Amino acid sequence: MDGDVAGRTAAADLTQELAAQASAVKYEELPEPVREVARQCVLDYLGVAIAGADDPLVRILIDEMSEAGGTEQASIIGHALRLPMLSAALVNGAAGHALDFDDVNIAMPGHPSVAILPALLALAEAKGSSGRDVLTAFVAGYEITCRIGAALSPGHYAIGFHSTATIGSFGAAAACTRLLGLDMKKTATALGIAGTQAAGLKSQFGTMCKPFHAGKAAQNGLLAARLAARGFSSRTDLLECVQGFAATHGPDFSPAAALAEPANGFHILANLFKYHAACYFTHAPIECARAIRREHQVKPQEIVRATLRIDASTDRVCNIPAPVDGLQSKFSLRQTVAMALAGIDMASLAAYGAMTATDPALVRLREKIGIDFQDDWPQTVSELEVETAGGRRFAARHDSGIPAVDIAEQSRRLADKFTSLTAPVLGASRARELRETIANLDNLADFASAARLAAV
Repeated sequence: MDGDVAGRTAAADLTQELAAQASAVKYEELPEPVREVARQCVLDYLGVAIAGADDPLVRILIDEMSEAGGTEQASIIGHALRLPMLSAALVNGAAGHALDFDDVNIAMPGHPSVAILPALLALAEAKGSSGRDVLTAFVAGYEITCRIGAALSPGHYAIGFHSTATIGSFGAAAACTRLLGLDMKKTATALGIAGTQAAGLKSQFGTMCKPFHAGKAAQNGLLAARLAARGFSSRTDLLECVQGFAATHGPDFSPAAALAEPANGFHILANLFKYHAACYFTHAPIECARAIRREHQVKPQEIVRATLRIDASTDRVCNIPAPVDGLQSKFSLRQTVAMALAGIDMASLAAYGAMTATDPALVRLREKIGIDFQDDWPQTVSELEVETAGGRRFAARHDSGIPAVDIAEQSRRLADKFTSLTAPVLGASRARELRETIANLDNLADFASAARLAAV
């Protein structure tokens, strides 16, 4: 088959091909590094969701969903109540994204775990699924999320769609269909149902709607899978059909990119965990600022000007010039760089608040920071130059898009992050028990026991 014919075939059958891949994932065929990163994703998601569970936006959603009522099927993370599965997916998804501290994959580009896991874990709890089944379904959904994201990159995200919300809906559907054991045809149907619901705009960054996007992706995917299981109809070629998802949601569509083999065979091995509680595109600038402060002992009051070089696409993601609260600060290149130059712990949740955003010294510092946006520049690479009153100049460069090589060391870092986020909420003993439960997820007979530990 020549390349042109192969390309047309891939374009014509992409949704069903991806559905076949999702339904064929088997636990026994997953390499141990893939299983370990999957466990890390579950642990990290639960950690950030527990820490974000008391956020005002989460409480608003809980009030609304509780008022609507329904059968108590799934736990609400960080709360002593249970709600219907669909409501739980919405609330727990929003909680997991409330702090913007959850993991990322550039292939998507966006936050895969927070779109997939709230749906999958609610379903697993209600079904009494095993830990192995959860891990298998999660990897299936994760890989499909990244493949669809790759097919639509870069245009889908660049024109204003929030991929966590849109592409994440497909991933949640794929994971839930795998947990339900649906065949390829019903999985493709679920992808179609998910795609016709998928929505979310980057213009909402800095508002409660961004975390809401993650919850909606989870809810959309779970609903899609359950409807498909009941016989609900949909096109099974929604990604590629005329007036389908690709045609209506961006200028770029490459089925070949979706079907290409990722490095090391799995997209999940390129997962990027956050160690700063802000938009991921601020992480490279933060690391540059931290390096300059650490290596040259530069004090904030000495700085007369600073220049940040970064990809131009970030101007439409995280360039709020004068944030007034913690949520806006997470999407402000100048604010996060100023905070890092001032020595503020960027992993501390307390650092992101109105007092920090409007602190006169930090405001003066961030106003000295200029941004030199670059075209065709890697999104995860930043350069920062700082000039002091004495005429000294310092520079740093960082790429935050390189996955960890040492997975065991990554586990240790994530365990520390998890403990710092959850111990204040659950208590040290219960936080440790939950962490150990997830570490042993492969041998967990019923995921409901883990869900109960994550509730208060």
